[in-house]
Amino acid sequence: MNLKDFIRSIPDYPKKGILFRDITTLIKDENAFEECINQIIERSKDYKIDKIAAIESRGFVFASAVSYLLKKPFILFRKKNKLPADTYSVDFELEYGTATIEVHKDSIKKNDSVLIIDDLIATGGTAEAAAKLVEMSGGNVAAFIFAINLFDLNGSNNLIKKGYKVENLINFPGHWYFLLTLYEDRFPTIELNKPKNLLEYLTCIFLLKVDV
Repeated sequence: MNLKDFIRSIPDYPKKGILFRDITTLIKDENAFEECINQIIERSKDYKIDKIAAIESRGFVFASAVSYLLKKPFILFRKKNKLPADTYSVDFELEYGTATIEVHKDSIKKNDSVLIIDDLIATGGTAEAAAKLVEMSGGNVAAFIFAINLFDLNGSNNLIKKGYKVENLINFPGHWYFLLTLYEDRFPTIELNKPKNLLEYLTCIFLLKVDV
């Protein structure tokens, strides 16, 4: 089963130039969702794991299922002011703005090895903030596992450069015009820095049969 077949792509959402990868079409198919969880579990076997953590909110969908099947404690990284007890907080930049995530101070113990799961990695700002929360708590990041990696935004590569282990189930470009830059010689009339419209992108896909 190819999990890519179950991801819906929505151009120019949430802002122009972004090609949004929608996981709701994957999780609404019971067989695809099961396969996705099985693949995450298979990737996790390479790491020592004491606890599993996920980033609000779509990460909870995948991580809670993995936590249940592996019989590991499940830790929530939540948005600011969503957790009731004492927390550690980290501010970070998103591709669309800024945000804060938090974790309860009693969630992670010293030297806990924590697997962080999320649905998608783009620029990696959220993932780096999650790693900081683990480290502030005295734990260690065992690895990151992402269902989708938007490879042209370099978040996954940046985590690897910082010494983290990263696993990605699916690789997609995050900008719909990114593919055009790969085939500039085939489309010399396209203004690559300022793509005109989605039609040019669809033409690229149709003629070159590029997998997005």
